Amino acid sequence: MPIPGNFLSATTEMVDPNTSGWGLPLNATLSKGTGGRNGDGCLVVKSVAAGAVFASTVSSYAVTPGTVLQAFADAAGVVPERIGIQWLNAVGFPTATTWSLTTAGSSPNWHRVGVAGTAPAGTKRARVILSSVPAAAGVNHYWENVYLGRPVRVPGNLLPFGTESTEIDTSGWVPEVNATVSRQVPVVAWAVDNYLAGGHTLALTAAAAGNAAVVAVDRPRVTPGTEYLAYAYLNPPTLSAAAWIELRFYDAVGNQVGAARSELDAPGAGMYTQRAAMVAPPTAASCSVAAGLTGASAGQVLRLETVVITTAPKNVVGSVVPYPDSRFEQGVAGWTRTSGAAVLARTSPWGAATVDGSYALSVTSATATASTVRSARFPTPGGEGLNWRVQLAARTVTGTWASLQARLRWYDAANNDLGASTGTAYSFPSAGVWYSMPSDAAAPAGAAQAAVELIATASATGSEMQVDAVALWQVLPLTAVEAVSSDGYARLTLRELLLDYGLTVYREGADGSRTLVRGPGGLWDRTPITSDTVVIEDHEAPLNVPVRYHVQLWSPSAVLSGTRTSVYVTVALADINTAWLKDPGNPQRNTKVMVRRAPDWQRPIEQNAFIVRGRRNKVVLSGLRQGAEGDLAVWTRSDEERAALHLLLDSGNTLLWQAAPGMGVTDMYVNAGAVTEARTGGTAQDPWREWTLPLVEADMPATVGVNGAAGRTWQDVLTEFATWEHVLAAYATWEHVLLDRRRA
Repeated sequence: MPIPGNFLSATTEMVDPNTSGWGLPLNATLSKGTGGRNGDGCLVVKSVAAGAVFASTVSSYAVTPGTVLQAFADAAGVVPERIGIQWLNAVGFPTATTWSLTTAGSSPNWHRVGVAGTAPAGTKRARVILSSVPAAAGVNHYWENVYLGRPVRVPGNLLPFGTESTEIDTSGWVPEVNATVSRQVPVVAWAVDNYLAGGHTLALTAAAAGNAAVVAVDRPRVTPGTEYLAYAYLNPPTLSAAAWIELRFYDAVGNQVGAARSELDAPGAGMYTQRAAMVAPPTAASCSVAAGLTGASAGQVLRLETVVITTAPKNVVGSVVPYPDSRFEQGVAGWTRTSGAAVLARTSPWGAATVDGSYALSVTSATATASTVRSARFPTPGGEGLNWRVQLAARTVTGTWASLQARLRWYDAANNDLGASTGTAYSFPSAGVWYSMPSDAAAPAGAAQAAVELIATASATGSEMQVDAVALWQVLPLTAVEAVSSDGYARLTLRELLLDYGLTVYREGADGSRTLVRGPGGLWDRTPITSDTVVIEDHEAPLNVPVRYHVQLWSPSAVLSGTRTSVYVTVALADINTAWLKDPGNPQRNTKVMVRRAPDWQRPIEQNAFIVRGRRNKVVLSGLRQGAEGDLAVWTRSDEERAALHLLLDSGNTLLWQAAPGMGVTDMYVNAGAVTEARTGGTAQDPWREWTLPLVEADMPATVGVNGAAGRTWQDVLTEFATWEHVLAAYATWEHVLLDRRRA
């Protein structure tokens, strides 16, 4: 599939259906091969003679000097290779090339190569160059899945691209202890759609025997009390190497005030994601990330790829369980055995047992008895008297377990024990299968904290169970709806959804009529669920009439597995002399206008009249009468309203016109023709304008999705731009900031 943001065409990227995107061979012939993974096709570069061979994209692509571009591709062959970005001037003459390092080895299997660089002064265009150095004629090298564009970054990463990835250089890192820093390009077979992984890795080399460490130069700002997560791919030098990643916090003058280290329990010598999380201390002002080896031998190398610091995610929205206590990536965190014979440990090795992340909690009992395992205490602010839910995943590994009871133990603000809830007991029908185990409880009077408590009863000696993905949160309604009348829409919130199920959402009127509601990919019609909570803004809900929402949940096998129905809600339009004009795909452009005069509708019809000799009346053949057409006259009362209406009309998209019931007009999808904007007869300074909008009735656009930020946050803007002046220079409007549509 095409790579998002790729400057290259799909044909050039995938080499399907032909090689027309590639040319300019040097010491090579080009042909199309098979066996690619991004489509079947691939580019075959065959050497004509021994020595360097080159191929490049036929087209070049516009670029602004100073802009950072990234290029990567998947390659396979019998010799090492490299990839480059060639910079061209205004007349198309090459002025420089930014090359990747040559891969450390070769492989007949697909592996990633990549590079990034800044367009030099005077650059107008850029293209991709592929190169290898075979030792003879007739040697094939294979390429596909090629990308050229702006750097592909992890959304929400506090670190800049130059530190997240070493595709440019190593300037984002410095040695801290007994180490040197460099770049290497090992042969790594990343997933075809893992666009975040490049070719270069950061290489820490131990200068001598002993501990070795490197640290990132960047220190992004943090908010005290917020939990942050650092993670990276670590490639240890040996199976027994003690490799680690560490999240660090610093105060306003640069003193370290906290750190959380997480050690990799490697199952081999590959690339493994290792995570470390911690709540920013009260005096924290910034953070950074470090990595290293404990007890390294001289010359040992630890490689890092895709380094990230971000706010720690929750496996359930609103969970009060910190990341280490929920995912067990750093150990057993605050979990302890309060009674019985159970022994707690983090599972081993990396990836052997997990629901979320790379590790889980192992509970092993040497005797056939009951043990009580308890977490740390977590604050439950404002939760007194409200319902809370604990949920976890568990499975048996060896032996048998009679039951696992999940419950909550409550504490007041002074840490006094207020007792435990009744809890819910579960059995394990099958060994090795992960089961979700929820239990609800109401917080007693005075409760300010809660601990998750598990009573695990082994029925055989040497039994082991594993626990992961622990969450504790205040339970909110599964389905909630509210009217946001000031902006003319209804907001529907759906909680506790099942991932990978299909979601269908209807808007239902009082008469029982149903209409599919619009979402990011078009209408919500068996749309795959990717989050346990979905918030839907229905900007096409009718005005001043009650509606409710009917929700259907479809299993992956297309079986209707459940339904929900919300309460009725009414989106109000207080002034009946106004109406909404909306763009279904861009609700940020919706605007409210004052109506001067509703259209005098016409209903055109295609007709042909025939005169029959000897017959008094004509014979008329008619087609289907068409939709309504007419001129809508509206007023804008300020410069802001006038600019908003211009923005709405500029795209030429199909619009939705909504007036208050009782005005003789139903909600109507329309296309607006040539628009007239006239003054209303006042002074030159009068901001009022009269608009004539020629409308033609249209069908509801069924395939149009709602534009959105696609995971983009303010943190991405803060990370990518040093000042607001840089933001203003890159974007024309705030809408362009939201959608990341930069100036050409």
